[in-house]
Amino acid sequence: MSTLCREIAQMIDHSLLRPELTDEDIKQGCEIAKKYGVATVCCNPSAVLLAKKYLDGSNVKVTTVVGFPLGYSKTETKVFETEQAIRDGALEVDMVLNIGKLKGHDFEYVKNDIKAVVDVAHKSRVKVKVILENYYLTDELKKNACRICEEAGADWVKTSTGFAPGGATLEDLRLMRQSVSDNVQIKAAGGIRSLDMAIKVKEAGCSRFGATATVKILEECNEK
Repeated sequence: MSTLCREIAQMIDHSLLRPELTDEDIKQGCEIAKKYGVATVCCNPSAVLLAKKYLDGSNVKVTTVVGFPLGYSKTETKVFETEQAIRDGALEVDMVLNIGKLKGHDFEYVKNDIKAVVDVAHKSRVKVKVILENYYLTDELKKNACRICEEAGADWVKTSTGFAPGGATLEDLRLMRQSVSDNVQIKAAGGIRSLDMAIKVKEAGCSRFGATATVKILEECNEK
């Protein structure tokens, strides 16, 4: 595998979030993740224990989601989800901020909601990505959300759940990169289905992206 292909692989959170996935699908997804040496498998909370089992002995981490996909769970529920995910073996969590509160300019609520999850995760050295769901936001709200995430201690800001009508755009990624310091990383999600797009999100400043098309992207890379 070339240096570029290894770099791209280490940017991938291999996404196993579709609601119809069976235990066998989770197993197959973990096998793909191990074969290609991606950063993590991102699965639903009920699959964390299973993914941890199938990834045992590899360098692939388990990521799960919190308050997913709408972000409307109470803060206490998000904290509980995070604590349970950590007990089950997740090393990263992707939480959805409260989109309605953000759009209503209740920034204090949004910050406290994120910080509660960040605080409990960081106690166990678990990293947090905060999903903004950019499709529903103005550029000004995207910038505000990025600032709030950094103030709350988030490790990444992330574009999308993949369940909204729109996903990552290069314009949004550049805007997000400009809206946080180097202490915060950027994750793209939704629409990264080719090597060309993977390279573009890398050039836009992303250190991680979610993908279901992992095999297609990395096989395309290996062929080149």
